[in-house]
Amino acid sequence: MTLTKRLSLFAAAVAFTASTAAVAAPTFINILTGGTSGVYYPIGVGLSQLYGNGIEGSKTSVQATKASVENLNLLQAGRGELAFALGDSVADAWNGVEDAGFKAPLKKLRAIAGTYPNYIQIVANADAGIHTLADLKGKRISVGAPKSGTELNARAIFAAAGLSYEDMGEVQFLPYAESVELIKNRQLDATLQSSGLGMAAIRDLASTMKVSFVAIPAEVVGKIGNAAYQPATIPAKTYDGQDAEVPTVAITNILVSHEGVSDEVAYQMTKLMFGNLDKLATAHSAAKDIALEGAAKGLPIPLHPGAERFYKEAGAL
Repeated sequence: MTLTKRLSLFAAAVAFTASTAAVAAPTFINILTGGTSGVYYPIGVGLSQLYGNGIEGSKTSVQATKASVENLNLLQAGRGELAFALGDSVADAWNGVEDAGFKAPLKKLRAIAGTYPNYIQIVANADAGIHTLADLKGKRISVGAPKSGTELNARAIFAAAGLSYEDMGEVQFLPYAESVELIKNRQLDATLQSSGLGMAAIRDLASTMKVSFVAIPAEVVGKIGNAAYQPATIPAKTYDGQDAEVPTVAITNILVSHEGVSDEVAYQMTKLMFGNLDKLATAHSAAKDIALEGAAKGLPIPLHPGAERFYKEAGAL
């Protein structure tokens, strides 16, 4: 065999090996969620199962995080492919609002879908005598992890109600489960949490002790001055002992990706979610509020081109 022929065969073998490796390379999809006792995490697990089964060659994982703000910063750094975040946090990330936890504008972010609303849920030990926002003065309260989406919501709502952290007797910056445990142990009076309805931590608290829910009146919502915040109600009987509906605030959650995720993967992620909403609702009931209609409208950041392709095909743009 001539040297030229041997070299050409070697080159062909190298090319074949490279192409085979490229085909065999797995597609990693890390889904950034929130605390395991919240709503982001179980829905994230549901999505990972859909993607693991439906996207050929994918390797999926679900990461528990401090939610919105951390998730968006991780996406910008390429340390995740899909994340849950509150709509107001997404807008702040895009604009680089430093006080909200973003040192610079996160311009790599791309939207996949607007999903279900988060409801601000202020729950208190019934013995603490907290029934209105004004009753929180001098009380011990937890407002979510520092600079999390929940904590940013707390600041906005208290400011609209003419309150600040200085008015409280004590402010703890803790996520869902830890906040609830401290209320059970009489070490906290109340907690403000931003989550889908029926969240596990509040269900656990309401089934353990008598609690009260604090109303956020529509006039307070109007004073927030941010279109992401809309008046809403927590329906009666959502939790044990909650016999009446509770006026509150709702903020849309957004599934976010980044520009480094391929158009095809973003397309498949979007298509699989909307094609399996019934399965996703078994992961958590909050997913029942995810709907194709409006999912691509009113988003504070650009759509990922892959998601945009799906919405065009589905006639949802």
